[in-house]
Amino acid sequence: MAFGRSPRMDNRRPSSQCSTATLVVFVALCLVGVWMMTSSTVVPVDMSSSGSKQRVSQTDSKQFEDSSGDIPDGAMKKDANIDEDKSPNEPDSEPTQDQNVPEKTTEKRTQESTEDDSDNASNGRTYNDENGKGEGGEIAKKGEDTNSEGGDMNTAGQEDGQDKSKEQNSAENTANEQEDNKDRNPDETANDDQNKNPEQNSVESNDNEQQQDDNNTDSNIDETASDKQTNNFEQNADETKSNEQQQSDRDKINVQEEEPDGDKVQDGKDQGQLEQKVGQNQDKDAKQNSRDIKSGNQTKDQPPGEVFPDATQSELLNETNTQNGAWSTQAVESRNEKEVQAASSKGQNVAYSWKLCNVTAAFDYIPCLDNEEAIKKLRSTKHFQHRERHCPDEAPTCLVPLPEGYKQQIAWPNSRDKIWYHNVPHTTLADFKGHQNWVKVTGEYLTFPGGGTQFKNGAIRYIDFIKESVPDVAWGKKSRVVLDVGCGVASFGGYLFERDVLTMSFAPKDEHEAQVQFALERGIPAISAVMGTKRLPFPSRVFDVVHCARCRVPWHTEGGMLLLEINRLLRPGGYFVWSATPVYQKIQDDVEIWNAMSWLTKSMCWEMVNKTGRDIVNQVGLAVYRKPTNNECYEKRTENNPPFCQESDDPDAAWNVPLQACMHKLPVSPAVRGSQWPEEWPQRLEKAPYWLNSSEVGVYGKPAPEDFAVDYEHWRRVVSKSYLNGMGINWTTVRNVMDMRSVYGGFAAALRDKKVWVMNVVSIDSPDTLPVIYERGFFGMYHDWCESFSTYPRTYDLLHADHLFSRLKKRCKLLPVIVEVDRILRPEGKLLVRDNAEIINEVESIAKSLHWEIRMTYSKNNEGLLCVQKTMWRPKEVASSTTPIS
Repeated sequence: MAFGRSPRMDNRRPSSQCSTATLVVFVALCLVGVWMMTSSTVVPVDMSSSGSKQRVSQTDSKQFEDSSGDIPDGAMKKDANIDEDKSPNEPDSEPTQDQNVPEKTTEKRTQESTEDDSDNASNGRTYNDENGKGEGGEIAKKGEDTNSEGGDMNTAGQEDGQDKSKEQNSAENTANEQEDNKDRNPDETANDDQNKNPEQNSVESNDNEQQQDDNNTDSNIDETASDKQTNNFEQNADETKSNEQQQSDRDKINVQEEEPDGDKVQDGKDQGQLEQKVGQNQDKDAKQNSRDIKSGNQTKDQPPGEVFPDATQSELLNETNTQNGAWSTQAVESRNEKEVQAASSKGQNVAYSWKLCNVTAAFDYIPCLDNEEAIKKLRSTKHFQHRERHCPDEAPTCLVPLPEGYKQQIAWPNSRDKIWYHNVPHTTLADFKGHQNWVKVTGEYLTFPGGGTQFKNGAIRYIDFIKESVPDVAWGKKSRVVLDVGCGVASFGGYLFERDVLTMSFAPKDEHEAQVQFALERGIPAISAVMGTKRLPFPSRVFDVVHCARCRVPWHTEGGMLLLEINRLLRPGGYFVWSATPVYQKIQDDVEIWNAMSWLTKSMCWEMVNKTGRDIVNQVGLAVYRKPTNNECYEKRTENNPPFCQESDDPDAAWNVPLQACMHKLPVSPAVRGSQWPEEWPQRLEKAPYWLNSSEVGVYGKPAPEDFAVDYEHWRRVVSKSYLNGMGINWTTVRNVMDMRSVYGGFAAALRDKKVWVMNVVSIDSPDTLPVIYERGFFGMYHDWCESFSTYPRTYDLLHADHLFSRLKKRCKLLPVIVEVDRILRPEGKLLVRDNAEIINEVESIAKSLHWEIRMTYSKNNEGLLCVQKTMWRPKEVASSTTPIS
């Protein structure tokens, strides 16, 4: 259709010619009006959103060009802005239609604003033209023109509104003209139109380069607004010709899609399906699909003051690039999404009916330590077998109740001095040990004056007394990792934090009611364990100092078997600090014990560094021994007693291994662990241990020292970019942390500057890297997660599971493992899971059934990240057994 010059541009012509031109314009306007009413391609103009969307396209395009596979910072936030006004209840559009048909009706465009991945593609996807030009930059330029000419666009909109009635009268003529256009070749139609109007030629030339995006109508709007010389009639004509031109552009797009290695660039999600679920409660989850809460809805559920990660902050390890560089193919994305949905629906079909555990221990239940049936069958308890682990044949799936009146724990460091009474409602220890300043009942609190059996007047003075007696102990520099045997309420370890020392405290679950639970509630590391008939779950030669203050361990009996276990754990050159009455009292029994200990330690080649008199403050004495650093003394012994262990005996084997009254020889080679003392703290944290050999392959397939460095850098990046600021975690409330599947301790090292401690757990079926963790100044233990952990309920603030659950499923059921997580995690505590998408969905499903809050989920290339928060919810019904769920 050809238009004459606009009347306002031709004021020099006679009035008759003006009348003719007016008539022509009027007829044209009527034709365009009818065509707009009948055409399926005209979309209402939204000037405010058009420019916004196109500016985002330009920014994202630049960001993604420099990307190496990660989603750039801020990409999610921009997507959230685009989708902000879209309704989550609108039906999903079909992906095949989105890819092949760029023109949509108004209703179809509404469907494109749903939360399906296809609608994100229409906003963020960019195609490359035949010359290699991306369209993002040109769209942004047109957006700038749109902004600069907002006044003209508004004027045109007013004129369109005034002529609305005139446009409706020309419906019949426009319909006829449309049918003629349908019969013509789209390219020929476009060429005819270009010949009729040279100005439109240049406009549509630019349009042809850009119309490989699904949102063509918005491009037409920007294109029309950028031409200052056209009025509202010419805008309508431009739209008509652009719509006719779209058919040829559609053919070009189809050709590109058929090429397997084409330059088609995927959407800004960069290979991932991103789901962020922030601060949701169970009621909200019931009303919406658990996997359809995209980043656009993030701010709706976000608690105030919390910052959640964008895609690049999630820092998933297992990232892969396809043959198309940093962008995945639609086939890969679709296949992964279908697998995720299948796994999700599979998990959603499971119905969980939770019940409270029906056990004597009630809210203090530790399954492997409170197995009454197994304990009753023991033939003897002489060596404290009843305090050892006896796990049930079938792991419990019931939930441990909360004590009545339970409150969120007091934050560190105030928790060192007081805790809520109702969180650990036990007073027996206060009655029994109150005079020694272990613990006291003070109103609604249990308070801890910092005393102990050997340091009634405070642990700080006692710690300084040890250093004065043995200056070489050098707290916080040479001596970093300490084992406290028979720890009581762990005040010794609690105050060693002030000296930059990390203490592993342990004691049995015995008549000293809940002593380990008191320690953990205070924020002090501790486990429930006993020196009985089995080795402790630690590797050999790892502790810098071992401490016993009236720990009630009969070191001298059974051929010195228990002291020989300490010898296994103590680093060559390390110290054994013994503070007990045989050291400074002359009672007959004490004298006999001292004589037996003197003979035993001499036979073990331990050097007595110092034996002190009574301390002025606490009125106790010390005996400090040092383990040898080589085998010279061993070779000079006239009697092989205690004997050496067999050469086949592995000193690092510690999981359910019976104790033996024997010694292991010390390493000879300077390249073997234990032959040298580690670097001083904190240098030992970052430096790879000297005994990691480059000829050995590490866990991740690189030479061991490089493996160590890569792991450390990875977790520093993850923690700094994601965990510290991106999960909505208030780290001031986090104290007790567990890495459920630690490798080199990189996660713990990355948290070094936080006021937390990390229990590094190395699974028994994983590479034995626990000695590396100790070497760099941290601690941990071996464990089999198919069994319960040796800790009280509600003792950890944060649990971290990196690809643990997928490995466990090969050996045991996942449900009891999550139940164990629920047992040891405090209410309001967080669980961070990194695993494959199937596991993420299964854990998420179980967590929802437990009424946990889903804080955030993220999936990419079948790898996922999940952050959930435990709540105070507990079921009402009590189970008839400990395994009510099959």
